[in-house]
Amino acid sequence: MPDVAALRAYWSHRQGLDGSLASATSADVLDRVGWARSVGGTTPYLTLFSRAGIRREQADADVAALRIHELPSARDCTYVLPATDFALAPVVGGGVSSTSELRVAEKQGVTRAEIDALADEVVGVLSDGDADPAGLRKSLGDKVRSLGDEGKKKGVTTTLPLALGVLQAQSRIRRVPIDGRLDQQRFRYTVWRSSPTFYGTPQEARAELARKYWGWIGLASLAHFQWFSGFTKTNATKAVADLGLEPLTDTTLLATPATLAEFADFAAPPEPQVSLIGWLDSLVLLRRDLDSLTVERDRAHPLLEPARGSSAGGSLTDLPNQGIVDRGRLIGLWDYDPATEEVVWAPITKLTAAQRKATLVAVGETAAYIRDDLGDNRGMSLDSPAGRAPRLAALRQHAMP
Repeated sequence: MPDVAALRAYWSHRQGLDGSLASATSADVLDRVGWARSVGGTTPYLTLFSRAGIRREQADADVAALRIHELPSARDCTYVLPATDFALAPVVGGGVSSTSELRVAEKQGVTRAEIDALADEVVGVLSDGDADPAGLRKSLGDKVRSLGDEGKKKGVTTTLPLALGVLQAQSRIRRVPIDGRLDQQRFRYTVWRSSPTFYGTPQEARAELARKYWGWIGLASLAHFQWFSGFTKTNATKAVADLGLEPLTDTTLLATPATLAEFADFAAPPEPQVSLIGWLDSLVLLRRDLDSLTVERDRAHPLLEPARGSSAGGSLTDLPNQGIVDRGRLIGLWDYDPATEEVVWAPITKLTAAQRKATLVAVGETAAYIRDDLGDNRGMSLDSPAGRAPRLAALRQHAMP
């Protein structure tokens, strides 16, 4: 079996949580560690700050300049990614969400031809200037069809979101945050003139995502990649065929020969490398295997119970709060209380004196960043101070004295 502490530290190293990206740009960080999941939350900002100390003003400027941008990507979920991946993202996303919604709408008598015609009308309106959904509905008038109560039950109220989804999947339009911030979900739409094009086949796009994925995380199983990508097992297997992946001894983890050689010479750093990360951070989200980032005795901690799988005693999958990691090991959880303007945190394990000192430094830096740059730390669009109150109470209950 491999040295588990070294393996966790190596994942942390590949994810740039060891200080190796201190002078990197926003685009460099996302190219190195992977796309930052965005659901109207702060994960993209925390990703950039925890790796390279990048402030919100710089991140927002990079979005405005199209050095980075939020696009439908893997599994048709939205991620913030670097300009070098703008062409790849919609191809591997495949428009899954819009396709699914179209199937629902078809039962209400909506045809693809109707949506394509509406999409052309949307582009025509946007050619005269950017618009938010309300402005588009006003300009398009009765060209947008209501799907009534039945459509509302299915989550598809009108045909406009369907047209917008198709246009984004085709990179004909893109959505822009109204106030330039990534941690909210109020958008306007703009025509994407000269949008980048991926000239390969869908299979070549899947292979390129596989290459990037193993570059981001280093060691992962085929099942990990299949979950992240949303590919079928057949397509995932084909995507990795030319990477030359080999198994890490006594595990299901795969890596390139170069990575295996690098890992063989890698040792976990002796001193703490503590970072505060968002609950959708790529260190966790790329594999969704929290067990591998925790020590067995810590997995029964009450704060981790919400992260457990559907069955009692199941595996840990996703972070239940924002996380505190040291050399790739989850050592605590945290969240932000806007009422007191402080990070509330609790360890899930017994910390050494050095770990506690490093954690307090990281907590102070992150609290100042949130207070000065973000104002609050919403994990996702539905997160709110009121909804966060039970989590904050639980953290305070288990906080260090």
